[in-house]
Amino acid sequence: MSALMRLQVAASGFPVNDIVATRLLLESHVAAGLAAASAGDAASAPDLAAAERLLDAMDAPGLDPAEFLALDAAFHLALAEASGNQVVTATMAGLRSGIEGYALAGQARIADWTATSARLRAEHRGVLAAIRAADAAAARDRIHDHISGYYAEISPDPTHP
Repeated sequence: MSALMRLQVAASGFPVNDIVATRLLLESHVAAGLAAASAGDAASAPDLAAAERLLDAMDAPGLDPAEFLALDAAFHLALAEASGNQVVTATMAGLRSGIEGYALAGQARIADWTATSARLRAEHRGVLAAIRAADAAAARDRIHDHISGYYAEISPDPTHP
């Protein structure tokens, strides 16, 4: 728990590019692993109910960007939790404040929040669909494109990785 707390405090000071790069590594691995686990029998399939509930909550009309992005971050954490890997889950939980911080700060650079939030919801659903279809490559690619696409949209640095 103390390591998690140190990571949460440190995450506020990490360069955003480093947080995004870490997310791409971890979350691509998580999505592919969840999809692979979905290929087995129903009893061994990952429990994605929490992630699904968060997506349903993101569909609520009238959410402001801060509420939406908090649910978005919780969705990504729910996928990590569904993986069953405690280290990945703790790392994602520790990075959560940094993720929410850069996502919210960058939201001001988005010209059409309604269109962007609709796209993000569709991308989230696409990730879950690929996981449920046991398509590890699609799950990995969709989460990677989702994270890197949002970062590209909000990044003040046109040379971001």
